[in-house]
Amino acid sequence: MSPPLLTLQGITKCYPGVVANDAVDLEVLSGQAHAILGENGAGKSTLMKIIYGAVKPDAGQIRLDGQPWVIRNPQQARQMGISMVFQHFSLFNTLSVAENVWLGVDRKFSLQDVSERIRLKAGEYGLDIEPERPVHTLSVGEMQRVEIIRALLTDPRLLVLDEPTSVLTPPAVEKLFDVLRRFVAQGRSVLYISHKLHEIRALCTACTVLRGGRVTGRCDPRQESNASLSQLMIGKEPPALRPTPQEAGAAVLRVDSLSLNRHDPFGTDLKEVSFEVRAGEVVGLAGVSGNGQRELLAALSGEDPRAGSSAIQCMGLDVGRWGPIQRRDLGLHFVPEERLGRGAVPELSLAHNLLLTRTESMGRWGWIDTRRMLAQAREVIDRFQVKAAGPQASARSLSGGNLQKFIVGREISAQPRLLLVSQPTWGVDVGAAAQIRAELLRLRDAGCAVLLVSEELDELFELSDRIHVLAGGRLSPSLTREQATPERVGEWMSGLWSGGEHVAV
Repeated sequence: MSPPLLTLQGITKCYPGVVANDAVDLEVLSGQAHAILGENGAGKSTLMKIIYGAVKPDAGQIRLDGQPWVIRNPQQARQMGISMVFQHFSLFNTLSVAENVWLGVDRKFSLQDVSERIRLKAGEYGLDIEPERPVHTLSVGEMQRVEIIRALLTDPRLLVLDEPTSVLTPPAVEKLFDVLRRFVAQGRSVLYISHKLHEIRALCTACTVLRGGRVTGRCDPRQESNASLSQLMIGKEPPALRPTPQEAGAAVLRVDSLSLNRHDPFGTDLKEVSFEVRAGEVVGLAGVSGNGQRELLAALSGEDPRAGSSAIQCMGLDVGRWGPIQRRDLGLHFVPEERLGRGAVPELSLAHNLLLTRTESMGRWGWIDTRRMLAQAREVIDRFQVKAAGPQASARSLSGGNLQKFIVGREISAQPRLLLVSQPTWGVDVGAAAQIRAELLRLRDAGCAVLLVSEELDELFELSDRIHVLAGGRLSPSLTREQATPERVGEWMSGLWSGGEHVAV
């Protein structure tokens, strides 16, 4: 028998205050889709970065085809046939899609050649993207497509995917899985990290479970249920959510015929968008990434104050031209889809990141009450079970899921009257996702109005009292939870809803 494509022996990596990987052993066979399963902070991403050469292990050995190797950097890893799609994107915002991809491919290709290869690969895999677009104009879902295409263009033997479907729609996930199955059938291998247990069962034939940086189990996920995989990962099944019907109160947010031209040439115009969110209800917003979600949230949060004054009403006041601070003073809080850079400043501590939206510890003359700030950060960490070295830990030091829990917790614990939340459980494990969703329902039950933007249909159906679909910058009529079905919402996401009206998307 030929040796495994990849073998890890005793891989250990320590950071101040935490052991990320503790003597990890792993074998990946040729022609195998192998899942790495674990809760947030279990060490999965660190292990993948070691394989890709982005992080150096403190101890242990890596073998490729049975031969020992020291992978010094990602460039060497790509030369050895290893490519990776990161959970947090490694893209330069000021460059175009094609220029970002060009940085990671053979220099024998011109920028024009790379652009053409992107078009061909995107069309082949159903991951449509425009090579000329600047990255800063892309939604999170579109950035994810760029990362996947860039990895596939290197024609790797081993493809490492860290939460690749977290912001992809179900049809796009199916297309990606078709690609990965063909990839594996060619004798190549996939290392797959996902918290979506049904995806692991559908794609992978082997699974290694990490908990606290150690390997705690191995299984064939095809022989497991979602419940048994949850048990392996977090030691228990997440509690089932049981939303209780309740009568919604007065309108907290009212949007009336909101039309806005896009800020950049690759954005989406908003066209006559009208809806309301009432106290004590969750209104879900479904749609394929890039259909106006970014523009709508910017207008609602105050980042884009170009709307007509009366086009957006909050707490009965015309706020269309108000900025974010003025709206926050009314009780509006916002969880953006981008964690690092918008939701949190990577280099700042968790305590100082509180000051982005929480100013209770700021004195009248701008002095910071450090003790109060640290206590508030510690309260969020404890309540939302964030795995961190403490309030002084930098945002960058947290795993993606734990940083997401902190950002969501920061806004929920502010007791908002109106919460705008985008992709709240992106990249978090099943236990953390259940906790975040339960907190959103608890907020709703306390009388808060919640606007939930998510590409997870299951999440929308589970949490929403009513659902709208955004397609081509236009908003559909609302559906109650009872009226909404995956088939109906999926059809509306293509731009077709009642009355036979079709909107180009």
